[in-house]
Amino acid sequence: MKNSKIFTENLYLHYGSKMALNNINLAIPEKKVTALIGPSGCGKSTYLRTLNRMNDLIDSVKIEGNISIDGINIYDKNIDVVNLRKKVGMVFQKSNPFAKSIFENVAYGPRINGISDKNQLTEIVEKALQNAAIWDEVKDRMNDSALGLSGGQQQRLCIARTLAVNPEIILMDEPASALDPISTSKIEELIVQLKENYTIVIVTHNMQQAARISDMTAFFYIGELIEYDKTKNIFTNPEKKQTEDYITGRFG
Repeated sequence: MKNSKIFTENLYLHYGSKMALNNINLAIPEKKVTALIGPSGCGKSTYLRTLNRMNDLIDSVKIEGNISIDGINIYDKNIDVVNLRKKVGMVFQKSNPFAKSIFENVAYGPRINGISDKNQLTEIVEKALQNAAIWDEVKDRMNDSALGLSGGQQQRLCIARTLAVNPEIILMDEPASALDPISTSKIEELIVQLKENYTIVIVTHNMQQAARISDMTAFFYIGELIEYDKTKNIFTNPEKKQTEDYITGRFG
């Protein structure tokens, strides 16, 4: 696919003897939102974690095939995984702020990457919080603990923390599943804004959410990629009966 940021070719992944991903081929476009949908345990989150090599942390995992970002194979033995994870940020299902101040949560990544100048850090933190659409809510509370924020605010803070290290790709694993409807709609609005500057891949169980915010949708089932197309086509005119059955709620 033209303008592919991430290209996955013949990807197989096993946990021990269990196959979790079976021959995945997927081209993810740049500066778009790609949603991964499918029932629980079908391989969506496993696939998401292959894109920043988080699965490397699991002892029994075995991976075959290629994933390239900007034409570079991220499983090449010479790849610096720390740099890869800087380029490919991740936002988890449960917001996970550190027990530190709001400022220090966002400054954490830049500090680890060697930035210590207070003015520069302040600028980075402010910009990240603005880009995560939470600056106006926290600008007078920068020294307060991040744990005092609401669930929705904590999730946007975690997005700001991801943005502070200047990634190109943001992976989101059900970022709104633990949130109330108002917080969810704020996260969704934010995702749509962020795609102007970032490539976003999101795992969601929420069909309506996928339909609302994504440009492309990939339907996974039992470790296989069943169908991948523009979101509009997947939801209005899927090619595979399995996709149609899942989207219309006949199973899953």
